[in-house]
Amino acid sequence: MGEGTESARAEVLAARAEVLAARGRLDEELVRLEASARAAVDVKAKVKRNPVKAAGAAAGAGFVLVGGPKRVLRGARNAIFGKPDPLPKSMLPREIDASLRKLGGDGARVRGTIERDFARYLDEKAPERKQRDLVGIIGGLLLTAGRPLAVRYGKQLAADMLRPDGPSFQEQIDKIRNKRA
Repeated sequence: MGEGTESARAEVLAARAEVLAARGRLDEELVRLEASARAAVDVKAKVKRNPVKAAGAAAGAGFVLVGGPKRVLRGARNAIFGKPDPLPKSMLPREIDASLRKLGGDGARVRGTIERDFARYLDEKAPERKQRDLVGIIGGLLLTAGRPLAVRYGKQLAADMLRPDGPSFQEQIDKIRNKRA
């Protein structure tokens, strides 16, 4: 009977030792996880280690936020196809009213006249519209081709900025261990 009790006691002690070892491993993993998270978001340290990359990321983000890509594309379009004509001064409501009254008092006839004139105008301007559409298609193709590259390098930059590196990671582990001790 004493032998069975001793073996049960040994099993309990072994199980307890395993639980304590697992608890120690878990505690160490929590320390590493916390240190990794702190090192990943330690922007100050990342900027100190690589100020050029940080300045480039900030400049790129600022460029996108102020609408830089749109301005660059507009400037390129203007350089290639010339600057578009400025918008005409809008007609005042009185002028529109006077023009419509000159067409007569019959509303259906005036509407028909305006619709026919507008259809003729559209026919005359069709080649010009097709040319503008071609410019839009080319711009869309360029944006479509450039987007995967921008996404790829953006993800790479984000991964680099959030990757815990050696010295900062070790510093964070030391801080956490000192705080817990």
